[in-house]
Amino acid sequence: MRTLAFQMPDRGGGPTGPRIRVGRPSRRIRTLLMTLGVLAVLAMLFVMFAGFWTDWLWYRSVKYSSVFTTTLWTKIGLFFAFGVVMAASVGVNIWLAHRLRPPLSAMSMEQQSLDRYRMGIAPFKKWALIAITAVIGLIAGASASGEWRTWLQWVNGVPFGKTDPQFGKDISFWTFDLPWYRFLLSFGFACAVLCLVAAALTHYLYGGLRLTSPGSRATAAATGHLSVLLGIFVSLKAIAYWLDRYGLAVKSSGLKSADNWTGLRYVDANAYLPAKTILFFIAAICAVLFFATLWRRTWQLPVIGFGLMVLSAILIGGLYPAIVQKFQVQPNEQAKEAPYIKQNIKATRDAYDIQGSEVTPYKGNYKPADKADSQRLRDDADTTASLRLLDPNVVSPAFQQQQQVRGYYQFPSTLDVDRYKDKGGAEQDTVIGLRELNIAGIPERNWINDHFKYTHGYGAVAAKGTEAADGGGPKYTESDLPAKGQLGSYQQRVYYGEKTSQYSIVGGPQKELDYSDDSGEKSYSYQGNSGVSLANPVNRAAYAVAFGEPQILYSGAIGDGSRILYNRTPKERVESVAPWLTIDGDAYPAVIDGRIKWIVDAYTTSNGYPYASRTTLGDSTADSLTDGQRAVVAQQNQVNYIRNSVKATVDAYDGSVKLYQWDEKDPVLKTWMKSFPGTVEKKNAISPSLREHLRYPQDLFKVQRQLLTTYHVTDPGTFYTGSERWQIPNDPTTKSGNAVPPYYLSMKMPDQKNRAFSLTTTFTPNKRDNLGAFMAVDANATSPDYGKIRLLKLPSQTPVPGPQLVQSKFNSDPNIANELNILKKLGDSEIEYGNLLTVPLDGGLLYVEPVYLRGANTNYPLLKKVLVSYGDNKPVLEDSLKDALDVVFGKKAPSTGTEKPPGGGETGQQPSGQTVQQALSDAQKAYEEGEKARTAGDWAGYGEAQKKLKAALDRAAKASEKGGKPGG
Repeated sequence: MRTLAFQMPDRGGGPTGPRIRVGRPSRRIRTLLMTLGVLAVLAMLFVMFAGFWTDWLWYRSVKYSSVFTTTLWTKIGLFFAFGVVMAASVGVNIWLAHRLRPPLSAMSMEQQSLDRYRMGIAPFKKWALIAITAVIGLIAGASASGEWRTWLQWVNGVPFGKTDPQFGKDISFWTFDLPWYRFLLSFGFACAVLCLVAAALTHYLYGGLRLTSPGSRATAAATGHLSVLLGIFVSLKAIAYWLDRYGLAVKSSGLKSADNWTGLRYVDANAYLPAKTILFFIAAICAVLFFATLWRRTWQLPVIGFGLMVLSAILIGGLYPAIVQKFQVQPNEQAKEAPYIKQNIKATRDAYDIQGSEVTPYKGNYKPADKADSQRLRDDADTTASLRLLDPNVVSPAFQQQQQVRGYYQFPSTLDVDRYKDKGGAEQDTVIGLRELNIAGIPERNWINDHFKYTHGYGAVAAKGTEAADGGGPKYTESDLPAKGQLGSYQQRVYYGEKTSQYSIVGGPQKELDYSDDSGEKSYSYQGNSGVSLANPVNRAAYAVAFGEPQILYSGAIGDGSRILYNRTPKERVESVAPWLTIDGDAYPAVIDGRIKWIVDAYTTSNGYPYASRTTLGDSTADSLTDGQRAVVAQQNQVNYIRNSVKATVDAYDGSVKLYQWDEKDPVLKTWMKSFPGTVEKKNAISPSLREHLRYPQDLFKVQRQLLTTYHVTDPGTFYTGSERWQIPNDPTTKSGNAVPPYYLSMKMPDQKNRAFSLTTTFTPNKRDNLGAFMAVDANATSPDYGKIRLLKLPSQTPVPGPQLVQSKFNSDPNIANELNILKKLGDSEIEYGNLLTVPLDGGLLYVEPVYLRGANTNYPLLKKVLVSYGDNKPVLEDSLKDALDVVFGKKAPSTGTEKPPGGGETGQQPSGQTVQQALSDAQKAYEEGEKARTAGDWAGYGEAQKKLKAALDRAAKASEKGGKPGG
């Protein structure tokens, strides 16, 4: 074995140091190190393979493998195409610069310093070139692969059939073509800059460029080479100027009446547009001058041309538009901008599908003329709307307390509103939620329990939206475990849900817990075709790596028939199979044809619709419920075109995903359907039973209402002044300061003959609290008017109270405040206000708000009272909606108040404070009896206690209004 001997240097004193012999590692160590290296590489490759393989298996399991392959091959194609072009461009220019090097370098200190570097890299020139180009190619390819959506839209783009008013081009040019051209241009700039830098460095290293050496600064070959690259760069700049002309149609700018204004304005059309055209020709001429350097071998003309181009960009592209804006536009801005405002209004209303919204004047402050008129209003109140008292945003704790049954189940914090038919066949608004699995509530947490035994929720729970049970709880139409009621027979197991985020392994030797009843636990083994089989050891190893759980590889609980379920929320599944869609923040369940189906609304969007103003989806869809209760759609996505083009379903048992074409005219959806053929089914494939449960989506409605605060105005002059601008009021029932959410309820607008399931909201004038407008959209998918937006505009000269003022009216009424105080003092209870519903009624506005009571020892609210207001009538607080309507329209006397008895005399003898105290004592006793009964599961006893509680509270209220003091 050869050895290397190193002699310690003689430092001038004493003997030299000992010889140190360093030998090569033994063959055993070299073999071990090589083996470890190979194993490390194989491990990394298997981790990469595991991610790819599990993705492929998942897409195949949901029968959307074409989405995976189309996306994968598109990314691979873009990666190699642009990576090779970039690597080849840089590599060729480095090779060419090396080839054009001068045969002899000048004798100078600069060149002598460079000689050391040239000699150092000489043995590795080929490998250095390969390494540099490979790294650059990988980075460029990775960047290009991220543009797969842009590529697919450009290749498969479908025309809109509409042209823009300035250039006469189809809208698809901006939505599908221009983004791809901009990407190509940015890629070209990056390629030109990298080639220029690489060539310049190579020329400098090999003497083609000299910074300090005497004589010429560049050889003729270097001058020609670099001038061509500069000519290419300037040519790309010319193309950029030309594309910038079209970019003006989608440019965002500020207009005082519209914050997110998009499109050309007067200065764009009359200054920037001609400036960009002139700069295009100047840049083209400048590029020719750079190319001409190949023959002239001098930089003089191109440098002068480039300087003129820069100066022109400053003067023509910057100074001239500023002069036009200052001296032509500002003195008469409204008249100058009017044509462009009109174009923006039309484009924005088209892009957000609000062009058909109808604005109708509405009095809003109707006063009944006499008793007969009041009676008519009372009768119409019953037919105008099915007033929903059960607030899905409040009553979830009641569902949780009464229907949870076991700690390992849960309901969402915000329930859903749907429509189901009652026993008589009539449609009724229904509040519904699924009893989903709560992994945190499992009694004994371990890997087997978390992923094998507790795998699914069980059953739907539904309640009437317009009624409450005795005691104020929900009046269930479907309840218990297993669930039974009006929904009939259906597959109740919930393997896929909004709260189901963990993976489960089912169908193998380990039995699952189905549900528990008085006879004990029921076992079950999954019978569906969902999930991925773990029978294959390769699959098990891949999932063990993917989920970081080695027990998947060797656990005896996994065997024949075992399948792994994951990506289990409806939103995740639809996003995965259709990554080109934007998903609504609220999926909702429906029992359809014996199955529980999650219904998911999905949107196609674009940020390139010319002239249409932009909005940020996260901001537009935020309200008082999105603070921890429901998701916000696409938080940062900025768009200026949106359509609810797809309705999707996810089966709660087998997880199967179906996508249905809902908007048959949407060119963006048609483009994606061409890109991913066979993934979206036609609209006629939607069954009638499914269509009955489809509804207008909340997030689209919230985006549209945000735009309609400004774009309900179609007159350019009024739009410019902003005098008719609205705002979305804050939710008066909370202290969050966030926007009021829209509400689903069945009602009829003044032009409708029958009630329709609708989605409604209110507007107030800008920076004011009186009512500006009421908006409703027909939300029933079976209706011929589905999606029709109706706006009732209230008069500005006679203000009508808005939600905040109505809530203040309720809170400030002394009789209402007194009775609510009595309720709050009972057991230190809390008052919770439900949704404040607004309903147009015969020229006036009817406000209805349920009032819930949550006792100190009760973790769920009970409906106790109903607040009602109509016009200038005195607001009322009664035990039921019927009583409240009777009182507010004068059909009966209020149960509380300070009205004097007939004859104008004062009230009769005032009972002592002890009478009030006795009533409150009885109420407290009844409340405690109810809690004991509830804890024991004695619901009959609980109902009786609630009746006693109500009677005692009524006695306390009457005694208090006659002069008694609740405190005794």
